[in-house]
Amino acid sequence: MAEPTQRPDLSTEAGRLSFNRILNQRLPVKRNIAQGLLRNEIGEVMLCELTYKQDWDLPGGVVDPRESPAACVEREVAEELDLDVVAGDLLAVNWLPPYRGWDDAVLFLHDLGTVPAVTVEDLTLLKREIRAVHWVAPGDVADHVAAYTAAMVQHVLAHPGRTAYLENSAARARN
Repeated sequence: MAEPTQRPDLSTEAGRLSFNRILNQRLPVKRNIAQGLLRNEIGEVMLCELTYKQDWDLPGGVVDPRESPAACVEREVAEELDLDVVAGDLLAVNWLPPYRGWDDAVLFLHDLGTVPAVTVEDLTLLKREIRAVHWVAPGDVADHVAAYTAAMVQHVLAHPGRTAYLENSAARARN
């Protein structure tokens, strides 16, 4: 016969830590994505042509456990493009509903600043993930990326100086 589960003694530090471990094992985990908006001197947006999906995408990737979104986008850009960037202002937090077999996620979009257009000529791409990198005029982004990415980029560029909270790349309706 199994012994009944005993609740940790929350009056002690050891008990509180034990309870936190139990909650960490049982509570839901949300996938986080960190991406960056990098532009050149004429305002074009950097998009990555990926090897594993049709849609191009902004540079970035999935946030590792115990990694901040800002550190993630810096790491991903360094690993995949061999480019050192600093994650600047947070441009958007975008909750994404389930999509193409993926569970829902939260996307953090950081401003990566502006670099000369010639920067792409010196990049060393992580060939297993990045086929090519392109500068794309803001009005043409939607021709290359998933609809949610296009809407998010359009929203961010239309509202400079603000951090947007988006749900499925749209401003949340207020009642």
